[in-house]
Amino acid sequence: MCLNHNDTTQNPSHFEESEEIATAPAHRDIAWNDYKELIKGMRFFDPHIHMVSRTTDDYQAMHQAGIVALIEPAFWVGQPRTGLSSFKDYYSSLVGWERFRSSQFGIKHYCTMGLNSREANNEPLAEQVMEILPLYIYKEGVVGVGEIGFDDQTSAEEKYYRLQLELAKEAKLPVQIHTPHRDKKKGTERSMAIALEHGLDPSWVIVDHNNEETVKSVLDQGFWAAFTIYPFTKMGNERMVKVVEQYGPERIMVNSAADWGISDPLAIPKTAALMKMRGISDETIRLVTYQNAIDAFGKSGQIDVSDFESGYAIDHTEKFHGNSILRGGQQPVPAKDSLVIQ
Repeated sequence: MCLNHNDTTQNPSHFEESEEIATAPAHRDIAWNDYKELIKGMRFFDPHIHMVSRTTDDYQAMHQAGIVALIEPAFWVGQPRTGLSSFKDYYSSLVGWERFRSSQFGIKHYCTMGLNSREANNEPLAEQVMEILPLYIYKEGVVGVGEIGFDDQTSAEEKYYRLQLELAKEAKLPVQIHTPHRDKKKGTERSMAIALEHGLDPSWVIVDHNNEETVKSVLDQGFWAAFTIYPFTKMGNERMVKVVEQYGPERIMVNSAADWGISDPLAIPKTAALMKMRGISDETIRLVTYQNAIDAFGKSGQIDVSDFESGYAIDHTEKFHGNSILRGGQQPVPAKDSLVIQ
């Protein structure tokens, strides 16, 4: 069977080219060990990463690089879901197995819950999802409603975006907005205008996937501006450094949005290292790669920094519904530099 790579059922939000994509940068990378030294002792909080699609190797690398906590937004999984039960299982995994899996690598896991904009266009199913969302948004560790907003900017997307804004208000939770990757400026302005129309305090709204075209308006209107460092499709970290140099750290945060596409779960520590190389202060780096995310999503009342700030305790004897990340006789961390796999 031949896959049609022009099939419109694919998700443009994560890998389709758009007018915002810059040309691939020249390779000026430095070795991992070099930049690891630059960020030694720093802590990072990734406020947008889809760990359900990442590997245990990623968890290990993230922990070693200083990532101590993360937020996993509910999102599209690469193909349309066909029934309500698949949403239920997915939402349950975000507050269940994935949270447990993250804990086994020393990383505190939070999530946001919502009906993503892509699947809001299946209205019969979207109606059913809206009925069950209240069962999940009040669960422990849910720090917001998200990621929600616009993709193709259809009337159905707007309908369910508005409904979820009201849900967030009722639950007193922050909102995590997904901005579209086609006609981004229009979609971003529309997203903010609707949030204000619904009476949301901008300081409770995180507008994600910003770029140089949108950031000024987002900040001027009092919203949080999140930037996704995602290879070739969203923001590169050299561009991110320039944004921070121009606007400073106030209400700006960096994330990786690493998912099942070509993405980098170490985008935040790499960006921090590049900022350090370019002379940006440690305090500014701390704000945009750690503290601002805590301040924004902490309004949920679900984040206690004492859970991870001094190191997250790992207990490999723990199990989730009788299941462990370890299989019979396995060691928690294999010797990856060895040719022999035991």
